[in-house]
Parts: sequence; structure tokens; C-alpha cells
Amino acid sequence: MMQKKVHILTYGCQMNVSDSERIAASLRNCGYAETDSLDDADMVILNTCSVRAKAEERIYGILHTMKGQLKKNPDLIIGVGGCVAQQEGKQLLERVPHLRFVFGTHNLHLLPRMISEAESGRRLAETDFIDDDKRFDLYPQNSDFSGVTRFITIMQGCDNYCSYCIVPYVRGREVSRSPEDILTEVRLAVEAGVKEVTLLGQNVNSYMAKSGDGSAFAELLRSIAAVDGITRLRFMTSHPKDISKPLIDCFADLDKLCSHIHLPVQAGSDRILQLMKRGYTRADYLAKIARLRAMRPDIYVTSDIIVGFPGETEADFQQTLDLMEEVVYSDSYSFVYSPRPETKAALMPDNATKEEKHQRLDRLLKLQKKLTSGLQAVLLGKRVEVLVEGAGRMPGQIFGRTSGNRVVNFPGDPALVGSLQLPLIVRNNQNSLLGRLEVIS
Repeated sequence: MMQKKVHILTYGCQMNVSDSERIAASLRNCGYAETDSLDDADMVILNTCSVRAKAEERIYGILHTMKGQLKKNPDLIIGVGGCVAQQEGKQLLERVPHLRFVFGTHNLHLLPRMISEAESGRRLAETDFIDDDKRFDLYPQNSDFSGVTRFITIMQGCDNYCSYCIVPYVRGREVSRSPEDILTEVRLAVEAGVKEVTLLGQNVNSYMAKSGDGSAFAELLRSIAAVDGITRLRFMTSHPKDISKPLIDCFADLDKLCSHIHLPVQAGSDRILQLMKRGYTRADYLAKIARLRAMRPDIYVTSDIIVGFPGETEADFQQTLDLMEEVVYSDSYSFVYSPRPETKAALMPDNATKEEKHQRLDRLLKLQKKLTSGLQAVLLGKRVEVLVEGAGRMPGQIFGRTSGNRVVNFPGDPALVGSLQLPLIVRNNQNSLLGRLEVIS
């Protein structure tokens, strides 16, 4: 019998990347091997994001183009998972007649049964949330690791209900994995050759907050850093209001904790932050940045920023630009606001035109390009430590990331993958750096 193959397309956040690994593992148990080629696939699964309207619209566009693939292979099975699946449910089946199955963010454990039924010709959708206390009981202990780096989910869901955000509606309420389960997965990863782990959650620094004093996440970081074989440790994403003193202290005490934090500010205006229901002020945010830099002076900070939130004025937007320059972000992931179903912001009055919003986004992107280039220019002529992760952009190159999460491409032997190296930075390519290895006398 010929090996069945699945092509998985992943969109959105790192949580979706982690979920796609779980999907692939589940499908291997159903007799499917992964393929990078759509033309070779017997099944295609789209693991989707609905944080912005454009991301959701893109999924419908891709599903429409799949009609052409079905002409080449009428037996092709198409499934959709992730946040769009959770949001739309059976409506997806109604809107896309050639779609075979839909599974929500809590239903990955149902894939073996769903795939069996889809193979027999049924069309079905499973998008029910499951009880918080059972969610991680269904989370498999994945020992199928590859590569130097690994995403490890420590919690799911969000309890913040920011006025613009759909995440609580498609991911559910916060629930945390036990420290024992997480440490077991970390040790299995190390045994398989993983050197760096990134802990994932919609709001990692509220890990176990329901059952403790808020210090549980810091304690988890210290436990993982103590595992033999871990070279580096990262985490994302953090909510600024939940950054605690014990967590900030970790940046002073844990050498393995990387010099990077993703701390989404979303806006620089107190008025807009209040409308967003973010739970902190501009001054609160800047005070936490100052404390982080006091503990780790070389820390790189990245952010998410929403442009054109309902009611944003030019003065509000200018405060965001001013904050960006004060913090000096190494990167920011910035988008024009789009209303999301069920969120309070979708009902707020909005006076700015589409053109004004896109002009503001252009200005923000130009400022971020300047900030990124300036930070990377400081590294020119210096040796920086990188963990080598794999093949680089050009033939003969390998690449790694600095502790501050800057990508460095440089000529080198693939046998160096998994090792720490000190390339000399010779060029700033805006989104990456070019280096070369030199013998240090």
C-alpha cells in the first residue's frame, strides 16, 4: 500500500505552529506522512488564524483556489482547524462545499476519528470547548522531536478580554499545564537534541495565576533553566500588566534566559489603552521596561501595535510613535485595526478614514525600520554568540539567532548545527545580519 501524505499549512502565531506539530503527530498515527508538496498530498489541512479580518479572508481565498487542486486530484481531502474553524464552525462547511472537515482549537484529540469519517465521505465539524480541568488530560506527551529549537505550550486561552481581541472566544479561558508535565517534555526534548525551548501561551506570565500568587511562572523558568542540556530559554507572549517582580528578577539570575522579551504595548496613548481594556498605563509600561533593563541592560524588546483603533486621533498615534522611540523596539508587529466578532471594540464609533489609518501604518513601519537598523548597526564589527539552527539563506551558509533574537547568516559547516558560535558581524541586512567565522588567536 502506498504511503498516504498530508500537506499542513500553518498561519498565525507560534501557538498554531505548536498545534500543527501535534496535528502532524496525530496524523502519523492515522497513516499519513507529511509532505511539503501540495501536488503529492492526499490530504490538506489549513491551521488558521482569525486575529485579524485579513487573515480570515485569506483562508477563504486559499480554500477557493483549492478547487483547482481538486480538479487534479478529485480524491483530495481538505480540512480546516485553528481559530477560523473555531469561530465559523459548520458555517465553513456551508460556505465551502469542497471542504470535508472542520475542527476547533479544543478538538485536536478528535482528529483520528474525524479523518476516518472524512475518508469514508462524511462532512463533519467539531468545535465544542472542553472543560478546563480536562483540556490538558487530552494533551499528548509528544516525544517526537526534531531540530535544535522547540516550542513547548505551557498554557492555553486568555482571561483578559481586551476589547479588540477574539482570542478568548476562539481559544477559551486560561488553563495551565502542570509543571511536572512541562518538565517531562523539556527533558524528552533535550534527549532528542533540542538546545533551546520557547515556552508558549496566550499570556505566559499569568501561568498558574488562578492557584498561586503570580510567582509560578518565574518558578517554572528557574526549574527549566536547571535542566541539564538546555542551552537557552525563551517565552512568549507576555501581557504587560502581569509582568511580576519575580519574573523580572529571572533576567538578572538566569544566564540561560535569553535577552529578549516580546511585550505587546498595542498603543502609546492612555486614552486608547483604556478603550482597549489593557489594564495598564503608558507610565506603567515604561516603568516595567526600565526595571527589565536594570536587570538585563542588553535586553531586546519587541511589541505588537494596533494602528487606527476606533477613536484614535493623530495626537494618540503620535504618542505611540514617541513611545516606540523611547523604548527602541528591535521589532514591532503592527497592523491596522480590524473589527472582530463578539468583541466590544467592533461596536465603537470610528472617525478615521481607511486612508488615514494606512498612512499612519506607513509612518510607523518607517520608524520601526530605522530603529531596527540602528540597533543592528551597533553589532557591526563585533562577535556575537549565536545558537546555530540550520541552513542559511544562501548555499554554503548556516544561520543562528543571538540571545536578543537577531538572525545571523554566515558561511559554515552544517555540522555546527546545535552549537554556539561567535561570528563576526560584517553587514546589516535590516531583517538579518551577515557574519563570518574567524579563528580567534
